[in-house]
Amino acid sequence: MKLNYRNTFLVGLAFMSIISFWQLYDNIVPLLLTNTFHMNETASGVIMAADNVLALFLLPFFGKISDRTSTKIGKRMPYIVVGTLVAAVLLILLPVIDNGAASSKEGFFFSLPMFVIVLGLMLFTMAVYRTPAVALMPDITPKPLRSRGNAIINLMGALGGIIYLAFAAIMYPKSKTEGLEHVDYMSLFVFMAIFMLVCVGVMFALVRENKLVAVNKKIEDEHPEWNIVEESAESTNTGKLPKDVRRSMMFLLASIALWYIGYNAVTTWFTTYISKIMGEGIGGASLCFLIANVGAIVSYIPLGMLAAKIGRKKSIYFGTGLLTVSFALAGLLTVTNDHISVLMYLVFALVGVAWAAISVNSLPMVVEMCSGADLGKFTGFYYTASMAGQVVTPILAGTLMRLISYKVLFVYATTFSFLSICTMVMVKHGDSKAQAPKGLESFEDFD
Repeated sequence: MKLNYRNTFLVGLAFMSIISFWQLYDNIVPLLLTNTFHMNETASGVIMAADNVLALFLLPFFGKISDRTSTKIGKRMPYIVVGTLVAAVLLILLPVIDNGAASSKEGFFFSLPMFVIVLGLMLFTMAVYRTPAVALMPDITPKPLRSRGNAIINLMGALGGIIYLAFAAIMYPKSKTEGLEHVDYMSLFVFMAIFMLVCVGVMFALVRENKLVAVNKKIEDEHPEWNIVEESAESTNTGKLPKDVRRSMMFLLASIALWYIGYNAVTTWFTTYISKIMGEGIGGASLCFLIANVGAIVSYIPLGMLAAKIGRKKSIYFGTGLLTVSFALAGLLTVTNDHISVLMYLVFALVGVAWAAISVNSLPMVVEMCSGADLGKFTGFYYTASMAGQVVTPILAGTLMRLISYKVLFVYATTFSFLSICTMVMVKHGDSKAQAPKGLESFEDFD
């Protein structure tokens, strides 16, 4: 049994477009809210948390709805295709409104309420298809291969982030933005809309969802021993988890929420943070995040080898421990320097390695504990946990930065990263390890 790399890369195109979108959203929207619409950190943090509030309810809902959907093009594909089309249109409207507001154009269309309405519609659209897009990989991948598949999906996401960040760093270096009262980000938004449409268009043209799902179902029907839920007398035909598995699931979801609280605080506020602390612009922040994504990409194969030897759980320990140390070092460097140094880039590369170790292993641990019929629902639970953390963190971190000091950002991120290690200790299921594979097979921490 081997992973179909072609199909996995193709379904990963949807995730690539999603991650690149969120890089833009986290990097640019806080700047528009604070610079163009003159909102304070707490108010803009509330706006930035809105997508996560929506996601708490919408991600598991549309995951479950897509589980029950049946069309000629599949159960996930309709949500992905329509969602991408609508999101791309709404994405273009945001800089139009921002530029109009900055140039003092009159009318409701160029007001803050209109900006928030369009932003809300776009975030709703993204929430509609995010879970179906992610659930498509386990839909077509046998359980023992899902960690490898998830590593490739994360690789695709990291590549999407790099593509956006490279474009942003080239188009908006400090030399072009320093001293400007208003920066026109239209080219970034147009680029992102086109990129999303191309990614999903290629996937739609080349992936036959129904056929791939049928092939995978046949394989999994031949191996009922893979299903933890069906193996338990307590949970047979009920869809409920055994008590000990449910307990592991709860602590795993808590860990996911905690490390997202720490990590998302940095991705949301770092661009604004270094502009206040160091006088750096979006170019410097984009380069830091670009290097973090490169760090993630180059680490996937050695992380796969590590996970094969020590298992998913210990790999996550490694990732959360490295993330904690890296955030602490980043905080020290930003408050002791007046510019981004080579050492700062090295630290962000380590952040990328740490996040790769965490993200590659966490989703497979969640879906390992459910039946095939509930993949969309449990993928939604994974995203509910991550979004719960991201609901809290823009508001809480932004408020602390406003009331105490901007320098509190990395203290905050370090603290929550460490707390995720503490809850991970209580997770007893969803782990695996195997002999170290070679080449592309190193993307999997094998069952």
